[in-house]
Amino acid sequence: MSRGLWAAPVLLCAALLLSACGDMGRLQTAAPAAPPIKPNRTVVQTPAAEREHERILSSYGGAYDDPKLEALIGKTVDRLVAASDRPDQGYKVTILNSGAVNAFALPTGQLYVTRGLIALASDTSELSSVLSHEMAHVIAKHAAIREDQARQAAIVTRVVTDMSNDPDLTALALAKTKLTMASFSRAQEFEADGIGVGISARAHFDPYGAARFLTSMERNAELKAGKSSIDPRAQDFLSSHPATPERVQNAQNSARQYVSPDNGERDRETYLTAIDNIVYGEDPSEGFVRGHRFLHPKLGFTFTAPDNFTLDNTAQAVIGVREGGTQAMRFDVVRVPAEQSLGEYLNSGWMEGVDKSSTEDSTINGFPAASASAHGDQWEFKVYALRFGTDVYRFIFAAKQKNTESERNARETVNSFRRLTLEEIQAARPLRIKVITVQPGDTVESLSHRMTGVDRPAERFRILNGLDAHAQVKVRDLVKIVVD
Repeated sequence: MSRGLWAAPVLLCAALLLSACGDMGRLQTAAPAAPPIKPNRTVVQTPAAEREHERILSSYGGAYDDPKLEALIGKTVDRLVAASDRPDQGYKVTILNSGAVNAFALPTGQLYVTRGLIALASDTSELSSVLSHEMAHVIAKHAAIREDQARQAAIVTRVVTDMSNDPDLTALALAKTKLTMASFSRAQEFEADGIGVGISARAHFDPYGAARFLTSMERNAELKAGKSSIDPRAQDFLSSHPATPERVQNAQNSARQYVSPDNGERDRETYLTAIDNIVYGEDPSEGFVRGHRFLHPKLGFTFTAPDNFTLDNTAQAVIGVREGGTQAMRFDVVRVPAEQSLGEYLNSGWMEGVDKSSTEDSTINGFPAASASAHGDQWEFKVYALRFGTDVYRFIFAAKQKNTESERNARETVNSFRRLTLEEIQAARPLRIKVITVQPGDTVESLSHRMTGVDRPAERFRILNGLDAHAQVKVRDLVKIVVD
């Protein structure tokens, strides 16, 4: 639902240029730091790279503007470039306004990190492991190799955005974007791991930062397990990279090959100071999920899904999946001419299997609406179209078996659609990371109780702060919590 819900179908053909990473890892002996050089902050633009840049911004909520973070990242990249084998290569880093944990590289040296990844990292050495991994892809020309392979194969992967071709997959929200050509091969990933850890170590960052961050990423992915998503922003290392335990082990083995005079810099305090107050999760201006409720302050509406549904706000739609996967829902916006009735739209052929005799006109909370039933091979569908101002919104409910519960879930969800009050719009503000100092008497449990707007706060607190299941906080340590 980002960018006002009007995102066009996202073609990932140019993402064949792109590494969807979020990982990191082999190496030589630590060498002395390279002599200071003037950093190269320019990259050679190509028409393909410019188009891909715009596509990435569109899919990931645009750029995130934070001068403190940009300064920290710029300084870190300069150190890494000076320690790399290609100090002449220019890099430009864009922070993406997305809560997903991901990073990308284009062949030109354009690097992308999401604010979700930045919020998850706990120190500069962990961030440096991500940046050096992406730089390694550029240095090794992995992205350019993948681009050539993609051209030869003429493969275009399309993110599923409509119900017309495969309603079952779309309705269940289990269709993962096929990033085969967009992601790097297993061998290329391990090569980038090795190069990246080496760069970080020679830049005198803690070489174990990669292993720590990979572990945090794995735990973060497990926390959101069960949320199936077709959103490209939600793609992470688990979808297109070697198994994480294998990567962690690889990163640890690589780090052991380096002995740094100062044991490697973590730079935790500087890092946490820089990320204090960063937006966490979704940007409310583009619509967001709170529990079972979806709110879109900019467009001025809200609705509530059933208690046993998990909602996921993607770039194309809000997807809901019932526990057990026997029911699912999709909410999106569609273009319907003002002169076309909603009933006519439902019967216009955009979805197969619609029972035209089931079409009914109605009013929902004062808004014109229409509904119809449809049948698939394995799923039963109930579809609603609702006119809100000049926009038409579409609810698509799917159930393995049509029964009283599935019908009630669909009806109650649609009937909950309403206009937000002015007070609700004004109160809709983003969650943020707040960095605090542990005081005497503080525990993981007491600190996690101060978190707002997140599920499973104790687990999330541990993951955000790199604490394993048994670790405790220490007095005077800086830790991250999520607040509104």
